Amino acid sequence: MRKRVAILIGACAVALMGKAQDLNFSQFYELPLLRNPALAGVFKGDVRAQSVHRSQWQSVTVPFKTTGGSVEVKFPIGNYYDFLTIGAQITHDVAGDSKLRRTQLLPVVNFHKSLNDNEDMYLSGAFMGGLVSSQFDPRGLKWDDQFVGGQYSPTNPTSQVLRNTGQNYFDMNVGLSFTAPVGYGGKYFVGAAMYHLNRPAVAFDATANTKLAPKYIVNAGVNFPLNDYDKLTMYADYFRQGGAEQLMIGTFYTHDLIQYDEDETVALTLGGIYRWNDALAPIVQLNYKKWTAGLSYDINVSKLTTASAARGGFEFTIGFRNFINSRIISSYKMKCVGF
Repeated sequence: MRKRVAILIGACAVALMGKAQDLNFSQFYELPLLRNPALAGVFKGDVRAQSVHRSQWQSVTVPFKTTGGSVEVKFPIGNYYDFLTIGAQITHDVAGDSKLRRTQLLPVVNFHKSLNDNEDMYLSGAFMGGLVSSQFDPRGLKWDDQFVGGQYSPTNPTSQVLRNTGQNYFDMNVGLSFTAPVGYGGKYFVGAAMYHLNRPAVAFDATANTKLAPKYIVNAGVNFPLNDYDKLTMYADYFRQGGAEQLMIGTFYTHDLIQYDEDETVALTLGGIYRWNDALAPIVQLNYKKWTAGLSYDINVSKLTTASAARGGFEFTIGFRNFINSRIISSYKMKCVGF
């Protein structure tokens, strides 16, 4: 019985971790390294830093809280048409009564090869890998032998023994992306990635031999100007992992309120994303020169709607991007699709 309980906890932990990784963020386009390692560096500038915080399912159970951050820096290689991006993604989430925690630190390296020196056309290949650590607090769990006379008390003794409440493993991910101009002033990218390339063992009970299934992702995005002040941007991600699959699509309209120069504006972005059979999230974002801040709220449309009353959770993002002053002229030569 004890062994089966431990295996069950490990299986539940795997399910929670899989959901947290695959479906955690509505503003998925603001966390490119979790979409595809080969999207690292696909922005206009030399340095980008982004962070996110999300709290969800407060209407159903103990809130699931997730915080993440990433940083990317680009360097020219040889001539100023090929370049290299290095960076890292870190996330930390806490879920449920057992405070199931997972922290991952994933460094990334992405090489961008110019396919046409006169246009913004690149093929990028990336590797991302690092350490993932997960733990839970068994004091938040309730066992059947703690219910006496139909009443539960945390002071009632239990015969369940959990020998392992933590697990560390190494995770490997790879990706490809292609970026190019389209139409008059438009830009697009397509990409594909494979996460959990090494199928890491993730169960807290080592005897369960439960491994994380590889996740396959296809990405796409396009933006194009409507006029001198307005722009339309669209994103789409599709992934499959084990027997689960998900499609996320987003559409955004951006209006420049103030234009200082080509790279510094004050702009307002309105739009939303739809996660197929899961949630609809309206999004508002303010762009102020080198800074961006976004706010979204999930409206649950899945089978959980009855329990959640269509309430999901808030998500807040903030980002910064800039050129390195000592390379600003060279940076303009490092042409790249800017999203």
